[in-house]
Amino acid sequence: MTKHKSNIENLISQFCPNGIPFKELREIGILYNGLSGKSKTDFVNGNAKFISYMNVYSNPAVNTQITDYVNIAPNEKQNTVKYGDVLFTGSSETPDECGISSVVTNEIKEPIYLNSFCFGFRLNDKNIFSPEFLKHLFRSDYMRNAIGKTASGVTRFNVSKARFEKIKIPIPPLPIQQEIVRILNSFTELETELETELEKRQKQYEYYREKLINIKNVEYKTLGEIGTFIRGNGLQKKDFTESGVGCIHYGQIYTYYGTYTYNTKSFVSEKLAKTLKKVRHGDVIITNTSENIEDVCKAVVWLGKDDIVTGGHATIFIPKRVLSKYLAYYTQTKSFFREKRKYAKGTKVIDVSATDLSKILIPLPPLSEQQRIVNILDKFESLVNDISIGLPAEIKARHKQYEYYRDKLLTFKELT
Repeated sequence: MTKHKSNIENLISQFCPNGIPFKELREIGILYNGLSGKSKTDFVNGNAKFISYMNVYSNPAVNTQITDYVNIAPNEKQNTVKYGDVLFTGSSETPDECGISSVVTNEIKEPIYLNSFCFGFRLNDKNIFSPEFLKHLFRSDYMRNAIGKTASGVTRFNVSKARFEKIKIPIPPLPIQQEIVRILNSFTELETELETELEKRQKQYEYYREKLINIKNVEYKTLGEIGTFIRGNGLQKKDFTESGVGCIHYGQIYTYYGTYTYNTKSFVSEKLAKTLKKVRHGDVIITNTSENIEDVCKAVVWLGKDDIVTGGHATIFIPKRVLSKYLAYYTQTKSFFREKRKYAKGTKVIDVSATDLSKILIPLPPLSEQQRIVNILDKFESLVNDISIGLPAEIKARHKQYEYYRDKLLTFKELT
């Protein structure tokens, strides 16, 4: 760090010895909205690419290898994204996850649109910033703290555009930006290589999961025939406590948990737990609602010893003729995805009710075969997802190293 910091300090002494100018976003650019006026049918067999919520959420730089399409009529007025734009998620389960950024770092050669749950920021003068620099800046601790303060809500948090455009950001000279990008990119390159290797393993895991579970010449049963459904009831983020009765909130199933868990991330008071639906060892918790079809009907198996609770927008499945883990693994397959699409309702918020969940068909081999499949997939799951060993742990360590240097390098003295 000393060498890197020395390089930056020399550049600051040369170009801005008295500090870095800061300006509010509204002084240097404009905000624009994502798609508007679209229904569910507009996203079937579309004719134009759009950047999804998860594309923005997951990537500091937008992935322009886009496979999401929407129908855009001739002469329809919708905002398109451009090179250098910074895109943001507009809402989330927690204020900390609102306003996650992704920068368009590649030239755009065709009209590409933005998901309705996101918004964009466009510079008036693109020459004052390197898009690669913005990729790092808007995910730094300084910017994440500032953006988090613009979000408000109760069960769902939304960014206030009026507060957002008043955020002040540093504008260091381009030579300083370029040096910071060079340093930070050197840290991310190794992380990218490790992620590529992990992705290969994940694809191998997905391939075997599909092959193992999509069995020929086996009977199919609806979930309602092989288990019982209990719909969760009232639970809000504000109900979480430091300790108490274990609790799994539906939003955590697609952001935190894997296929199964022995521990909960959150807790509620014993008093509140008495009013909530109970989850017992071996039960499966399935999400009913999300902004994305991919996250609807995500499942996690509870394998802890004690009973826990869950809330609304989640359904508890009590298995009778199926292994819990077998079902959870099946919910991750392409076949299950096609099934749940049949019952998905809504446009901005996608929902599959407990009643419709009970209608979904799954292949049901004998219990001994289900166990054999589970044993194989458990090994793959551990190899790919266990954060305490192997590649995931190495990636996590490299990312923490990158975050440390990023936040050090992107802390500037403001010019007064």
